[in-house]
Amino acid sequence: MMPGGAQASGRARLLVAGLIAALGALVPLAAGAQEPAVGALSGTLKKVRSSGTIALGYRESSLPFSYLNRRQQPIGYSMDLCREVVEEVATELDGMDIKIGLVPVTPSNRFEKVKSGEVDLECGSTTNSVQRQKEVAFSPIFFVAGTKIMVPKTSPVRSYRNLADKTVVVTAGTTNEAALRALSDKQKLGIRIITTPDHAQSLEKLVSGAADAFASDDVLLYGFIATATSASNMMVVGEYLSYDPYGLVFRRDDPAFAAVVERTFARMASERRLLELYNKWFLRRLPTGETLNLPMSPQLEEIFRILGQPE
Repeated sequence: MMPGGAQASGRARLLVAGLIAALGALVPLAAGAQEPAVGALSGTLKKVRSSGTIALGYRESSLPFSYLNRRQQPIGYSMDLCREVVEEVATELDGMDIKIGLVPVTPSNRFEKVKSGEVDLECGSTTNSVQRQKEVAFSPIFFVAGTKIMVPKTSPVRSYRNLADKTVVVTAGTTNEAALRALSDKQKLGIRIITTPDHAQSLEKLVSGAADAFASDDVLLYGFIATATSASNMMVVGEYLSYDPYGLVFRRDDPAFAAVVERTFARMASERRLLELYNKWFLRRLPTGETLNLPMSPQLEEIFRILGQPE
């Protein structure tokens, strides 16, 4: 899905540099951060110490990042990353036993649930953007996706240029919605945009014929094709309409917890744990039986090297 070879490596560095500049900088490593004394805990760490519980927000249909298995339990790449953070929090709190509370979230309510304290760490497929940083904080980047469109194989649509006066479904509250609206306005395409609360419902709109196309992150669209019987006759087409770097989400103005998150990613990078988890969820057979066979993009390889992954 991403370009390869030496030329791609150069593009990867340029894109990563652009992402870093656009986001204000890749979250810095916390090796030198001051760790709060136990008696001076604040924010999320204080909340976890007092309650003995940390609340993780999960998605129900964002394969392979956060989705439900056959037992209706949330699993995925993002869930594994969040559990690594929980282990680091336990170490920070002198090895205390932390209970994990699981809270379902959607693109429409995920930020509010984090800000309200109902969720301490959101483990999904959420794009880090400058605008969103005004509401919440983000972990270092752990995936780079891009907005594309999915259509039936019988559809004549092969590009966003073919969507003039057609109906496209997007999931409410996503960067895909914003990208599509901006593109339609700029190109004067007159796209009729409808929204649903979650990706699974957006897929249903496409399958039922209520929409001509479904715009979402490419990796999520490929995930539906690999897993959903109703999407087996679908295809992903066209150019990227946006690039979307994913991060775990937590509350702003919480430097102690931010340091723990940053330290977790630095450790995982140095131990090649990030690479191991990527391979588990994108190259090997998933616990639910599917195989995405999606090699790591040059952009993400560069990001992991920046975070400290050995050459």
